[in-house]
Amino acid sequence: MLKNLTTAAFASLAIVAIAQPVAGAQKNGAIAQDFKLTDMFGKTVQLSAFRGKTVVLEWHNPGCPFVKKHYDSGNMQKTQAAAREQGAVWLTINSGAPGKQGHMTVKEAQRLFADQGHKASHYLLDAKGLVGKAYSARTTPHMYVIDGEGTLVYQGGIDDKPTANPADIKGARNHVLAALNDLKSGKAVQMANTRAYGCSVKYAS
Repeated sequence: MLKNLTTAAFASLAIVAIAQPVAGAQKNGAIAQDFKLTDMFGKTVQLSAFRGKTVVLEWHNPGCPFVKKHYDSGNMQKTQAAAREQGAVWLTINSGAPGKQGHMTVKEAQRLFADQGHKASHYLLDAKGLVGKAYSARTTPHMYVIDGEGTLVYQGGIDDKPTANPADIKGARNHVLAALNDLKSGKAVQMANTRAYGCSVKYAS
């Protein structure tokens, strides 16, 4: 039944959260909190292992219509690919708790990753929500950019069109790519905090 629902129908059923453009538990300009998570192949991935490279964090819930907007259109995959072409590491994090929308087993994550053509460096499972809560990730997607020195330089939305309509991607400002381009140019990120939008992260509690 879910497969037959349109994106618009999903949007009407989803719990939508729009976070105000203010810094969360992790402050821009400070060293991003280190963490270890297991990826969809059972490998332990540690944030600090990527010191020297720009890192993008993306909170993900495959059942969220706002996430589907960016994946079904290919926008998120294009953004992931563009980031990696610049040498960035892309970590997609699923903080959905067991029994909640978006939670995935390793096999489900592997299948989704292949079926949707994800371009992330790693798909990480955070079923207990410890990393998501540490970063005050409130929506899916919720995006963060960490520079090569380990400093958090951006947090907020993927773009400036807080809807579930794929048509709104055209003409939207992609905040993540803008932040990466600022870093590449040796400049400070011009818009370091923006409004994150999407479904609420489905934490255990």
